[in-house]
Amino acid sequence: MEIKGGVFLVTGSATGLGAAVARRLAAKGGKVVINYTRSRSEAEETAAACLELGGDASLCQADVSIDDDCRRMANEALERWGRIDGLVNNAARSKIVAHDDLEGLSGEDFSDIFAVNVVGAYQMVRAVTPAMKERGRGAIVNISSGSGFSGSGSSIAYAASKAALNVMTLSLARALAPEIRVNAVCPGVMQTRWWRDGLGEENYNAFIERYAQRTPLKSAGHPDTVAEPVVWLLEGAEHVTGETIMVDSGSHLV
Repeated sequence: MEIKGGVFLVTGSATGLGAAVARRLAAKGGKVVINYTRSRSEAEETAAACLELGGDASLCQADVSIDDDCRRMANEALERWGRIDGLVNNAARSKIVAHDDLEGLSGEDFSDIFAVNVVGAYQMVRAVTPAMKERGRGAIVNISSGSGFSGSGSSIAYAASKAALNVMTLSLARALAPEIRVNAVCPGVMQTRWWRDGLGEENYNAFIERYAQRTPLKSAGHPDTVAEPVVWLLEGAEHVTGETIMVDSGSHLV
């Protein structure tokens, strides 16, 4: 797929990995929908960075757990640029709860997390599929997590939602072929504001260091490095579909 001139929707792209993916696409001449729910100022900064890098960008405030918002996001991209080439399902929700604290997660917590991480991803795929089918090609990358395999991560609900997303990636890859490729990237722990805000600065630094030392590559991921294989799956992986690629410094090996 040619990134230059292509149109890409990246959900949850105001900050973190989504913003890093948007910047990489823009640097290759892509047109990117920057999606956010509350972080408008950060979304504006990301859009400005995309323009400076030589791409184009538009802002779309939308909650992917709401089907009408998903369809509106797709329609706005079509109205502005007339096509949709790629989708990155990056928007996610979690809650930091120790796995042995069974009272720490309510049924509502599970519903809220699955509404974004699983249902939201499905609704976005459904919203963009007609435009991709009409063009005869498209690529979708679901941002999952190594916790979907290991059962670790910020909470049991989060791990379960990512396991569901991995299985859904396989189902969609079969259902949408041959025109649309569907893959998933599964990062390990990344150095992000979300973890820093959730743990506090001192705990965050210790957490990242412990994680890095456990991995074979002795490193924790960063949005910019994880964004690289995401863009590759959009741009260069012509014969790859239904894959879940671990990007975790080898954490799954130990």
